[in-house]
Amino acid sequence: MTLSIPDNEQLIVRPLQYRDVDAINALVSECVAKETSKRLITIDRELEQVGSWYGLKRFLALLPRSYYHGWRVYVAQHLSEVLGLIQVSSLNSTRSTWRVERVLLNSNSPELELLKTQKEIGSQLLRHCLQNIWEARTWMLEVNINEKNHLALYRENGFQPLAQMTYWQISADLIAQLAQQDSDLPNFLPISNADAPLLYQLDCVSMPPLLRQVFDRHADDFKSGMVQNAVGQIRLWLNGTDVVSGYVFEPQRKAAIGYFRLESSKDGSRPHRAQLTVNPAYTWLYPQLTAKMAQIIQESVDRKQGLAADNQLYSQPLEIVSADYQPEREEYFNKIGAMAVEQTLLMSRSVWHKIKEAKPLEGLQLSGVLQGLKPVRAPIPSRISWLKSFSGSYQNIVRKKNIFCAKSSYKLLPHTAMEQSAKKNNSGKSFKPPHGGLV
Repeated sequence: MTLSIPDNEQLIVRPLQYRDVDAINALVSECVAKETSKRLITIDRELEQVGSWYGLKRFLALLPRSYYHGWRVYVAQHLSEVLGLIQVSSLNSTRSTWRVERVLLNSNSPELELLKTQKEIGSQLLRHCLQNIWEARTWMLEVNINEKNHLALYRENGFQPLAQMTYWQISADLIAQLAQQDSDLPNFLPISNADAPLLYQLDCVSMPPLLRQVFDRHADDFKSGMVQNAVGQIRLWLNGTDVVSGYVFEPQRKAAIGYFRLESSKDGSRPHRAQLTVNPAYTWLYPQLTAKMAQIIQESVDRKQGLAADNQLYSQPLEIVSADYQPEREEYFNKIGAMAVEQTLLMSRSVWHKIKEAKPLEGLQLSGVLQGLKPVRAPIPSRISWLKSFSGSYQNIVRKKNIFCAKSSYKLLPHTAMEQSAKKNNSGKSFKPPHGGLV
């Protein structure tokens, strides 16, 4: 049987609808069974909960965009079959940078058995997001370095590498050992919205200028509103996780020099995850912050040690990511015996949206261009025009007065003086008119 590539006119890329929930769950289950990356398995499991989130997401879409910055899901449909989906989300409050979270394709469909067809469907999904999300100026994504097909797909659509990321796992036994160490952090403080400027400065210092420009974060990105807190609590409840965050404050410089956000698993279904940010001038904080996170995990285990269901927490590792521009962090993780489980490539591309012309330039006449330059109403005299008219009238009066004075003084001259002046002008010479006969 000859397999045909679906026609682009029949292929529809549209937002997610509730009728697509069953097809998406089947697609995600298939991908989870084949996936080896725990990072992507976690994303896929969150995508499985789209049916639970659908009603809440539709309600949040009615609110102003400043209240909630969520994700979007678009599906590729050919006739009545869902061939694939793409999940994207905004990374900052201004929505200038967006991230491609996941691209899934239905490999069970006979139309997608060809590799060329899979790339075409993936390109259609990517181009739909690049063209229709007008707020985005920069797009980012993260892909495993061993997934050659996905790398080729993203490169064909203009994505270029930014940095190489390494995911490290600290085993449960190593967590117990690190928890015994002394984490001397006297200025470790909890995080609130008032600390947003300090965290923003720390984020800017901790990354290279190019990544800082791509992420395009501001102080508002480190604040959370009431709606965002409520949505975050619902998400944590559905995923079965707890969050603990804090930062280290330097009183002399009045700056934040270290920060972490720890998501600990309650039910043992996923590894503990930590987001760690350290000022490059204070790399000695890595042992203290890692020990602090290990103590928090160990304390949560000890509090629930009597419950049999929570004994799975002992076997859950701690997952932390490092970048190639953080050699001190990678050196420390190698030193303590952490295991590198995955290497990914951080990629990005910029987007410039064309502004559509309201009228075609071919049929545009000169009269139509100059029509907008005509005044709508009679001009109102201003103060300068009034001064010009007053000064002009005053100069006319002065000029007339000078002429009148000159005529009167000429009439008052004595006859003898007039005769003498006439004699001087004649001086014995007769007047000869010019050849033309005109004086």
